[in-house]
Amino acid sequence: MSETILHGYWRSSAAYRVRIALNIKGVPYRQIAHDLRAGEQRDPAYLAIAPHGLVPALEQDGRTLIESPAILEWIDARWPEPSLLPQSPEDAARVRALAALIGCDIHPLNNLRVLNRLRSQFDASNAQVKDWIAHWVGEGLAAAETLIGESGGAFAFGDTPTLADCYLVPQVYNAERYNVDLAAFPRVLAAAAAARALPAFAAAHPEVQPDFK
Repeated sequence: MSETILHGYWRSSAAYRVRIALNIKGVPYRQIAHDLRAGEQRDPAYLAIAPHGLVPALEQDGRTLIESPAILEWIDARWPEPSLLPQSPEDAARVRALAALIGCDIHPLNNLRVLNRLRSQFDASNAQVKDWIAHWVGEGLAAAETLIGESGGAFAFGDTPTLADCYLVPQVYNAERYNVDLAAFPRVLAAAAAARALPAFAAAHPEVQPDFK
């Protein structure tokens, strides 16, 4: 098997998800950092392998995969144990729904390029940008709080980490970074705390990555 290479950035929540999944599976990987603040994701050499100019991208066995949802599903299929999805199709759908709630409904609206667009195109102040972030995080996590309450155990779903935790932990990190008040979401915080206590999640934390600064 060829070397697994993860193109990312220490503070990218999408790359954070992939680091968690690789760690859960026990897959060794090498990281190549692309500083999003410096625009390195738009370098022609990187665009040649990731034409959308975003991180993460994953290289393995001569292939390059982009977009964290596709990468995470591939990782789970490539290294089946421990599984990131429950065996029951209905339960697997619930886990995917919670992951999509974060990955599709919260994260894209608070992506760096969206926030920069708000500042540059609409003259949004820092206070307005923080209000924007808090609004969408609050709406999304309110729904996540309900879903975790319906089917959660120690983690976001049940008593073992799943795909949902790969999404939840980075989202909570982002919310904390922007000082979003999460007091209304005790189930979300409890699930994130349980996951963060595991070595696979701790090793994926942004502030222990090689390019952290």
